[in-house]
Amino acid sequence: METQGFKKIAGGDLQTGMRFSAPLFFEDGRNMFLAEGKSLKPYHLAAVARWNVPFVVTYGKLISDTDKPENGGIEDLEPLDELEELQ
Repeated sequence: METQGFKKIAGGDLQTGMRFSAPLFFEDGRNMFLAEGKSLKPYHLAAVARWNVPFVVTYGKLISDTDKPENGGIEDLEPLDELEELQ
């Protein structure tokens, strides 16, 4: 199990609505549990309990609803001036 550089988060510490700046992985550090920026839903927490997942790992941090995405959001896009036609 290679989890060097990852932060451990106990399964019991996860709460509905939490979002992280990087994906959450199962304890093996390879199999993804939740994608970057996605909110934990009740069914995620039910799966953690049902599968007896002791902890998940991430190399990201907990983000709030007011945090902007690191790679920019739609509001950061510049308007398109003209469309080039392909021939």
